[in-house]
Amino acid sequence: MRTLINNVRLFIQGTILSYIALFNWIRPMNYMASMIVMPLAQILFFVFLGTYANGAGSAQFYVVGNAIQIASVSGIYGVTMSIGNDRWLGTLSYLFGSPANRVTMFFGRAFMHILNGALNVVIAFGWGVILLGLDLSHTNLGALGLTILVTTFSTCALGLLMGCLSLVTANVMFVNNTVYFMLLIFSGANVALDQLPGWMQFISNILPLTRGVTASRLLVSGAGMDAVAPLLLQEIGIGLAYGIVGYFMFAAFEVIARRRGTLETM
Repeated sequence: MRTLINNVRLFIQGTILSYIALFNWIRPMNYMASMIVMPLAQILFFVFLGTYANGAGSAQFYVVGNAIQIASVSGIYGVTMSIGNDRWLGTLSYLFGSPANRVTMFFGRAFMHILNGALNVVIAFGWGVILLGLDLSHTNLGALGLTILVTTFSTCALGLLMGCLSLVTANVMFVNNTVYFMLLIFSGANVALDQLPGWMQFISNILPLTRGVTASRLLVSGAGMDAVAPLLLQEIGIGLAYGIVGYFMFAAFEVIARRRGTLETM
């Protein structure tokens, strides 16, 4: 029982502290820009670009797709840097030297980003409703909320995997940017999946976010929970797979670093 309590305490403390340290609350404008300005800028850009090419009737396609895709900001950048900063700030040796439960420590880094990412998506939908006339009157809002949480979870799981890569590369932001922009295309957020070549559709099917985007569009169009439940279950499975692979990579890197004595350089 005491072990369980200690693990819960470690999970909560590690989650909150890594989240606060990432955004540097001395300058809250950095946080506000990522939460409010960035979703607005991305949605406006792709809505105007897409409707110019495909007509005004396609606006809902781009609003919903990019609102959900905003979840990858927290997943790809937030979670990755929560793990990678331990290396760059010199705290990795203390992390690996502690007797703390590794599962709790590893997955705790993503928890606040799931909540943060979900809030980011809600704000993006708000911009769509207020500025671009997105109609949610026929939407099952409870199912949409669940879809947002599930999609953010799966995207943050990919971030955990990317965070492990940040321990072995000197230019993790290049990798992060590449993955983020790949999701803009491969997830179906801005290009319909049936318009992609076969090899791109294959990649889309093994990425997080793809099913979340599809489910959200169905819900906004009036579909019920029963129509999107299979998609959400698949999205959860994809997220669990990425998270588990990321954890084993994290454990393997720790063993390698201990053997080589390269905790700060890997």
